[in-house]
Amino acid sequence: MTARYCVVGGGISGLVAAYRLRVTAGPDASITVFDPADRLGGVLRTEQIGNQPVDVGAEAFVARRPEVPALLAELGLGARQVGTTGVRPLIYSEGRLHPMPQGTLQGIPAHAESMTGLVDAAVEARIADEPARPFAWRPGADPSVADVVGDRFGDQVVARSVDPLLAGVYAGSAATIGLRSAVPTLAAALDSGAPNLTEAVRRALPPPLTGSVFGAISGGYRVVIDELVARARVRWAQVAVDRVEREADGWRLIDDEGTDWNADAVVLAVPAPRLAPMVEAVAPRTAAAARRIAVASSALVVLALPGGTPLPAQSGVLAASGERLHAKAMTLTSRKWGPRGNVELVRLSFGRFGDDLARRVGDEELLEWASDDLATVFGITADPVDCRVQRWLDALPQYGPGHQGVVAELRAGLPATLAVAGGFLDGIGVPACVASGNRAAAQVSIASVAR
Repeated sequence: MTARYCVVGGGISGLVAAYRLRVTAGPDASITVFDPADRLGGVLRTEQIGNQPVDVGAEAFVARRPEVPALLAELGLGARQVGTTGVRPLIYSEGRLHPMPQGTLQGIPAHAESMTGLVDAAVEARIADEPARPFAWRPGADPSVADVVGDRFGDQVVARSVDPLLAGVYAGSAATIGLRSAVPTLAAALDSGAPNLTEAVRRALPPPLTGSVFGAISGGYRVVIDELVARARVRWAQVAVDRVEREADGWRLIDDEGTDWNADAVVLAVPAPRLAPMVEAVAPRTAAAARRIAVASSALVVLALPGGTPLPAQSGVLAASGERLHAKAMTLTSRKWGPRGNVELVRLSFGRFGDDLARRVGDEELLEWASDDLATVFGITADPVDCRVQRWLDALPQYGPGHQGVVAELRAGLPATLAVAGGFLDGIGVPACVASGNRAAAQVSIASVAR
């Protein structure tokens, strides 16, 4: 009999799962991807802005992780991988620009000198003195990043060095993100007996790398999305799935138009808020765990400024907590990745966990905020020749304290032929999403054959 697979969610996690199912199950398998959006790809979305392809969702991946380079090579796209120009970001704190501290782990310093100029002298002294103060750590603990770093190094380090990085990754803060998710190598160093936080950071720092830390795709992520869709040879059902029900020979999916779909196995690659009601009837334990994963929304403004606009030779700016800027981060795309055409491309990101900015603020006001922030930070007043506002609602999962336990509970509640994938599980970045798609496809392939 022909194997029938359904993948709910057409983002990178779902499309990787569909591709892996095609490779494993062969050309005769039926693979349907459900996604009501106007195009597949989820938060990987490439638009033409200033006549240049620009990613208006995720724009980069950590190059030291193997998943994306391996996938690109497998798809014949290895030559499309590009690195940064080598320029570094800045931090905007206390109304001034500061170099991004070096010798830190997610902004957590390994020595006091790295914070010089960013924090005051008293805080520098506190960091230098940290190894001499009593320290206690319970192996396996997962406090918030702020609980640990604030206690040992002070609130200025949290607000001015750590928060800017975590806001850029999660749209969250050190107070909302668990240590094990944000810096797993640091948690491992503490578990293994590091006598203080300073020593744990030193042990956890990765060795120096040659080449670019981050990678991107020439032509944008749509190049990868298009290739995955072509190779997976899926049927795209442009509808949302409301719920999943168990049947004697597999699964029944009911979409938002009332149509039934049948499958031997299902991969659910949707955000946690959508997952919970979808599986409530068949996996209540999973639904309960999914509801414990909070999400944030963000809005992105991309500006194509006239060629020659005097931007600094930096990759971007991250804003410290409490600054009088609207944006939490700016990416100077034309500096970070190199020139594109006769425009200077800039991305500004707005919205943090707990606010409703991405829903509440209109496009015109966001564009005004972007112009104001560029003037405040760089003194730039040039009018853009093109622009784009992109909103990502409830798209950024918060990896709170104890997140790994929540995910273990979520997976434990699922039958073998029902798997999950996505950025709310084992990592929010593109490499982790690729890994989750691979894992989900392998699980349902093995389980469906065993049936």
